[in-house]
Amino acid sequence: MTSPKRVLVTGGAGLLGSHLCERLLKNGHAVICLDNFLTGREENLLPFADHAQFQLIRHDVCDPIDIEVDAIYNLACPASPIHYQSDPVRTTKTSIQGAIHMLNLAAKRGAKIFQASTSEVYGDPLIHPQQESYWGNVNPIGVRSCYDESKRCAETLFFDYHRQYKTEIKIARIFNTYGPRMHPNDGRVVSNFIVQALRGEPITIYGDGKQTRSFCFVDDLIEGILFLMETGPEFTGPVNLGNPTEFSMLDLAHQVLRLTASSSPLVFKPLPHDDPKQRRPDITLAKTALGWEPKITLEEGLLKTIAYFYALEDHKILG
Repeated sequence: MTSPKRVLVTGGAGLLGSHLCERLLKNGHAVICLDNFLTGREENLLPFADHAQFQLIRHDVCDPIDIEVDAIYNLACPASPIHYQSDPVRTTKTSIQGAIHMLNLAAKRGAKIFQASTSEVYGDPLIHPQQESYWGNVNPIGVRSCYDESKRCAETLFFDYHRQYKTEIKIARIFNTYGPRMHPNDGRVVSNFIVQALRGEPITIYGDGKQTRSFCFVDDLIEGILFLMETGPEFTGPVNLGNPTEFSMLDLAHQVLRLTASSSPLVFKPLPHDDPKQRRPDITLAKTALGWEPKITLEEGLLKTIAYFYALEDHKILG
């Protein structure tokens, strides 16, 4: 979007949402942030809360809303296993009812709409790396299914609205993303390792630590989302957005220990149920269709994230 727009960001107080709101404001758009603050945090909005073009609405996407908008970014849903498993029924409602309400709003207002889907739609993948053409290996009745399956259903809804009502849609399957404004207690591996290292607590490794992930810094991810929304109506996605460089959990733990100069020991615990062994995106489509690929290395991104958590710990926890 090159000309100024009135943009709605659901889940705007979360990690991705707050960075997206900030970037959209810098690009000259009027931004409406919608969040119920179940997992989003008001402090994430402080850097731009007083911006003349920013508006905050406390609202749950499980309930309909009607406002004037030109574009919608639907990011509302708990994204960490601890949060989405704490109330799985609500998680499913947020993804599915939220998608329906935002799609209805987009159809009514003629707005382009973006859906933050997830690499979890691939489940515990049987192919590696994962391409968009892969339909996944997902357990529909497991403890993670509330998130995995509701995100898959949301993709279905987006394409049905596109086919039935000609709604202009964009879908990104987002892989592990990290950076400043992560929730310190969200249970995700990057925040867990950094907070444990800064506190001098044992670093918790699940399984043998050889399972792998790819980690995309939040600034890179936001760039990819914006590139996707700038494509023409003929390109809908889904498109993988993530960093294709793969690291084991042990690799990540040792990097965090080195960058924090921490002497925390490693402790090993059983692998959680349905936890994928490998997760890495094939980003060929993102490169060709969007001209996008991540630029920030893991070390560079970790240093920025460590600095954020260090300030958080120093002021709020360590005393």
